[in-house]
Amino acid sequence: MLYNAYELQRSWLAGAGAWASLGAELAVHPLNPMAALGFGPTIASAFDVFAHAAAPRGKPAFGIETVVAGGDEHAVTEAIVRHRPFGNLLRFTREGLPEDAPRLLIVAPMSGHFATLLRGTVARMVENAVVYITDWADAKQVPTEAGRFDLDDYIDYVIDFLEFIGPGAHVMAVCQPSVPALAATALMNAAEHPCRPPTLTMMGGPIDTREAPTSVNDVAVRNPLSWFRNNVIATVPLMYPGAGRRVYPGFLQLAGFMSMNLQTHLMSHWQMYKHLVAGDGESADATKAFYEEYRSVADMTAEFYLQTIEHVFQRHSLPRGELTHRGAPIDLGAIRDTALLAIEGERDDISGLGQTRAALKLATGLAERRKRYYLAETVGHYGIFNGSKWRNTIAPVVEDWMKQHDRAALKVVA
Repeated sequence: MLYNAYELQRSWLAGAGAWASLGAELAVHPLNPMAALGFGPTIASAFDVFAHAAAPRGKPAFGIETVVAGGDEHAVTEAIVRHRPFGNLLRFTREGLPEDAPRLLIVAPMSGHFATLLRGTVARMVENAVVYITDWADAKQVPTEAGRFDLDDYIDYVIDFLEFIGPGAHVMAVCQPSVPALAATALMNAAEHPCRPPTLTMMGGPIDTREAPTSVNDVAVRNPLSWFRNNVIATVPLMYPGAGRRVYPGFLQLAGFMSMNLQTHLMSHWQMYKHLVAGDGESADATKAFYEEYRSVADMTAEFYLQTIEHVFQRHSLPRGELTHRGAPIDLGAIRDTALLAIEGERDDISGLGQTRAALKLATGLAERRKRYYLAETVGHYGIFNGSKWRNTIAPVVEDWMKQHDRAALKVVA
């Protein structure tokens, strides 16, 4: 019922949005007396803001066509290099990259948004590296015949993608995937896997949510697991390929994030309206572009979502040494060859300070020279991997870390 009610509401809003778009055009039409009297732009702007908010959205494209490196503009090529039911592996490379350029696997969050949320992350790193990224599927688009997808499967996908890329590939995990990426790294180190990564960079990840809990953590521990199972899990309707699959809908995830900073989002739309009235289309378009991405959401499988709530936020299984993979314990002390970089934002209100840094303490078998912590001052959660601070300050730290440990690590795995 929950999903069907949402689809009905979405249909109504789409229709209302279409009428609002038409109203915006009519409001400024030369033959409209209101336009001649000067009221047209004000009315059109209001219609435009509503139409944009109500418009249905699908999966965005990365759209990275060129990057500037070394003062020159270079074309970027995007390709699907490995297809899996619950996510593809994409590769980005630019013309002019040296043959020995580092290879980087970016593990994108499976947390309601598409991997395109990391568009700025990819665009910056492809300047100097061949970039691969996990392009997770929208669970409602995956037929039930593909089976389930849980935390064990997530870890398996990370290992599989590293095996596909080959020895020497670095890993960057942004937010939620820091946990499965760290687990995969521990498993590969314990097995002395030839494709274990030289470095793992974790950015704003909930490794130990007992450190500086945020409102996100509070919501996750406020109710028992059964509450989440009974109240936020829905069945995909018949109109989608994944009909019958149990999921945590992306629209609920979006509603949760919007409600956390509702005043900020309302103010952003008010500013958008004022920019449109004033004829400042460039500023309005910048706000529209952000919300085009932010409102594009994907469903998660119920089993993955519930296991994340249980093990990451409620039981703290990884930092307590209780997390298992296919029944085998995951020992973070087994990490000896992969250098760890933990990055946190000073103003992160999703993953609190200390939650990512905890990984460095838990990797008891790793030499201190292979550990580094970086605090990005005045940066919030999304600023860790997007925006000017990311491009100019944080990304160089990641690149330097990869460069420091690349050659030494390759000798280890050889």
